[in-house]
Formats: sequence, structure tokens, C-alpha cells
Amino acid sequence: MVCRMFRLETEVDKARRDLLRARLRATNTAASPVLAALRGTPDERQAPLHVWAVDDAGALGGGLVGHTWATWLHVTYLWVDEAHRGAGLGSRLLSEAERIAGAERGCRAARLETWDFQAPEFYRKQGYEVVCVIPDYPPGITEYTLTKRLS
Repeated sequence: MVCRMFRLETEVDKARRDLLRARLRATNTAASPVLAALRGTPDERQAPLHVWAVDDAGALGGGLVGHTWATWLHVTYLWVDEAHRGAGLGSRLLSEAERIAGAERGCRAARLETWDFQAPEFYRKQGYEVVCVIPDYPPGITEYTLTKRLS
């Protein structure tokens, strides 16, 4: 086996990133029957899922940004304007995303991350369960990963 010396580079390089991603996906697919079964199916592709709460004037009252992949909904961001908090808008946004993910996209589960000062209790009330706790990430803050089975 030939061992080469490599130089390390730190610049952002989209072409290399895409090449690395493709090679990692090929390695993962070869190693996992589950990922191999997804290869070439609609579930293999990540699809954005956004839900917005907009008033008659077009002002943003809240929103959810996420995506679906491999029968999972991943909620990336959920935010409600302070003036509308406590009125159920966050629950409605999350419920609609779960409905679309489950009924229209065949998702069986959802996942998200939140910090201790954000909304872990809100998500628990929505039926999510904590599956991972990372203390001091970032320093002084605890991050939670939560999941929920969709019906």
C-alpha cells in the first residue's frame, strides 16, 4: 500500500464538499442494507417542509422550517413572534408540519433539537420524548434532541 503525504486545507470548497458527500453516501449505502434499500427511492431525497403563519397584511407571525428524509421529519427551526406566543400558534405550526410529513410524505417519526432556554417543555407537551441530552453545548447551555412517533 502506498502512503502519501497530504496537505490540509481549510477553505470552503463546494465541489470538494459535494464529492465528499457523494463518496460518504456510497460508503454508507454499501455498509447498510437500510440505506441501500432507500437508494433511488423518493425517501432517499431530502425534501424541504416549511409552514408559515402570516397575517392578512403579510406579516410573519411564526414559522417552521424543516425537511423530510427517510420517513422522518426533521424540524430545524420553529419560531413564534413574541406577540403571538401562548395562543397555540406554535402547536398549530408543528401539528401542520407533522400532518404533512405523515399523511402526505409517509413519515413515521419526527426529530428536533432545542436548547434548555428555548422550548423543551413545549415539545414534551406535543408528545416528543427526550432521547439525547448534551450539557454545556454551547458552554452554560444544555441541548436536547427529541423524537416523536407520528400516527
